[in-house]
Amino acid sequence: MCGIVGTVDFHEFWPDRESFLRQGCAAIASRGPDAEGFWCDGPAAFGHRRLSIIDLDSGAQPMQDATGRYCITFNGEIYNYRELRNELEAKGFAFRTKSDTEVILNAYASWGTGCLQRFNGIFAFGL
Repeated sequence: MCGIVGTVDFHEFWPDRESFLRQGCAAIASRGPDAEGFWCDGPAAFGHRRLSIIDLDSGAQPMQDATGRYCITFNGEIYNYRELRNELEAKGFAFRTKSDTEVILNAYASWGTGCLQRFNGIFAFGL
Protein backbone atom coordinates (compact mmCIF):
# COMPACT_ATOMS: atom_id res chain seq x y z
CA MET A 1 0.00 0.00 0.00
CA CYS A 2 1.10 3.58 -0.56
CA GLY A 3 0.00 6.81 1.02
CA ILE A 4 -1.09 9.98 -0.76
CA VAL A 5 -1.44 13.57 0.43
CA GLY A 6 -2.70 16.54 -1.52
CA THR A 7 -4.22 19.96 -1.40
CA VAL A 8 -5.73 22.45 -3.82
CA ASP A 9 -6.14 26.05 -2.77
CA PHE A 10 -7.44 28.50 -5.38
CA HIS A 11 -7.69 31.39 -2.91
CA GLU A 12 -4.28 31.54 -1.31
CA PHE A 13 -0.89 30.17 -2.29
CA TRP A 14 0.99 29.68 0.92
CA PRO A 15 4.78 29.68 0.63
CA ASP A 16 5.32 26.65 2.88
CA ARG A 17 3.17 24.04 1.13
CA GLU A 18 6.05 21.61 0.92
CA SER A 19 6.36 21.66 4.71
CA PHE A 20 2.62 20.85 4.91
CA LEU A 21 3.13 17.94 2.48
CA ARG A 22 6.17 16.68 4.39
CA GLN A 23 4.20 16.66 7.65
CA GLY A 24 1.34 14.78 5.96
CA CYS A 25 3.73 12.23 4.45
CA ALA A 26 5.50 11.80 7.79
CA ALA A 27 2.14 10.95 9.37
CA ILE A 28 1.60 8.12 6.84
CA ALA A 29 5.22 6.95 6.53
CA SER A 30 4.31 3.40 7.54
CA ARG A 31 2.09 3.11 4.43
CA GLY A 32 5.05 3.67 2.11
CA PRO A 33 8.49 2.97 3.53
CA ASP A 34 10.34 2.74 0.18
CA ALA A 35 10.25 6.32 -1.11
CA GLU A 36 8.79 9.78 -0.69
CA GLY A 37 8.03 12.46 -3.28
CA PHE A 38 6.52 15.94 -3.58
CA TRP A 39 5.12 18.11 -6.37
CA CYS A 40 3.76 21.68 -6.22
CA ASP A 41 2.46 23.80 -9.11
CA GLY A 42 -0.01 26.68 -8.93
CA PRO A 43 -2.83 25.88 -6.51
CA ALA A 44 -2.16 22.11 -6.46
CA ALA A 45 0.31 20.19 -4.33
CA PHE A 46 0.82 16.42 -3.93
CA GLY A 47 2.87 14.23 -1.64
CA HIS A 48 3.44 10.50 -1.88
CA ARG A 49 4.80 7.67 0.27
CA ARG A 50 5.67 4.64 -1.81
CA LEU A 51 5.58 0.93 -1.20
CA SER A 52 7.31 -0.41 -4.31
CA ILE A 53 5.44 -3.31 -5.89
CA ILE A 54 5.18 -2.61 -9.63
CA ASP A 55 8.06 -0.98 -11.58
CA LEU A 56 10.49 -0.87 -8.70
CA ASP A 57 13.05 1.25 -10.57
CA SER A 58 11.06 3.99 -12.28
CA GLY A 59 7.59 4.23 -10.74
CA ALA A 60 8.33 7.16 -8.40
CA GLN A 61 5.50 9.54 -7.55
CA PRO A 62 4.06 12.08 -7.80
CA MET A 63 4.44 11.39 -11.51
CA GLN A 64 3.92 13.73 -14.45
CA ASP A 65 2.91 12.59 -17.91
CA ALA A 66 5.38 13.00 -20.79
CA THR A 67 3.92 16.40 -21.74
CA GLY A 68 4.05 17.80 -18.18
CA ARG A 69 0.35 18.67 -18.40
CA TYR A 70 -0.88 16.15 -15.83
CA CYS A 71 0.49 15.02 -12.49
CA ILE A 72 -0.78 12.17 -10.30
CA THR A 73 -0.37 10.76 -6.83
CA PHE A 74 -1.86 7.26 -6.74
CA ASN A 75 -2.52 4.43 -4.31
CA GLY A 76 -3.91 1.08 -5.31
CA GLU A 77 -3.74 -1.27 -8.23
CA ILE A 78 -5.23 -1.27 -11.70
CA TYR A 79 -5.58 -4.97 -12.48
CA ASN A 80 -6.07 -4.48 -16.22
CA TYR A 81 -3.31 -1.91 -16.70
CA ARG A 82 -1.38 -4.08 -19.17
CA GLU A 83 -4.38 -4.34 -21.51
CA LEU A 84 -5.03 -0.61 -21.22
CA ARG A 85 -1.35 0.11 -21.85
CA ASN A 86 -1.47 -1.97 -25.06
CA GLU A 87 -4.55 -0.07 -26.20
CA LEU A 88 -2.93 3.29 -25.45
CA GLU A 89 0.31 2.31 -27.19
CA ALA A 90 -1.76 1.41 -30.27
CA LYS A 91 -3.17 4.96 -30.10
CA GLY A 92 0.39 6.38 -30.14
CA PHE A 93 1.09 6.92 -26.46
CA ALA A 94 4.68 6.29 -25.37
CA PHE A 95 5.56 5.03 -21.89
CA ARG A 96 8.66 5.81 -19.82
CA THR A 97 7.85 3.33 -17.05
CA LYS A 98 6.21 -0.05 -16.60
CA SER A 99 3.86 1.26 -13.89
CA ASP A 100 0.10 1.27 -13.70
CA THR A 101 0.42 4.87 -12.54
CA GLU A 102 1.59 6.02 -15.95
CA VAL A 103 -1.25 4.08 -17.56
CA ILE A 104 -3.70 6.17 -15.51
CA LEU A 105 -2.04 9.40 -16.71
CA ASN A 106 -2.20 8.42 -20.37
CA ALA A 107 -5.70 6.99 -20.01
CA TYR A 108 -6.87 10.32 -18.62
CA ALA A 109 -5.11 12.19 -21.43
CA SER A 110 -6.88 9.96 -23.96
CA TRP A 111 -10.36 9.42 -22.47
CA GLY A 112 -10.76 12.13 -19.82
CA THR A 113 -12.91 11.11 -16.87
CA GLY A 114 -14.28 8.28 -19.02
CA CYS A 115 -11.06 6.44 -18.17
CA LEU A 116 -12.54 5.63 -14.77
CA GLN A 117 -15.07 3.31 -16.42
CA ARG A 118 -12.19 1.37 -17.99
CA PHE A 119 -10.23 0.72 -14.80
CA ASN A 120 -10.62 -2.62 -13.05
CA GLY A 121 -9.02 -2.38 -9.65
CA ILE A 122 -8.87 -0.78 -6.24
CA PHE A 123 -7.50 2.72 -6.23
CA ALA A 124 -7.54 6.33 -5.14
CA PHE A 125 -5.66 9.14 -6.79
CA GLY A 126 -5.32 12.88 -7.13
CA LEU A 127 -4.75 14.17 -10.65
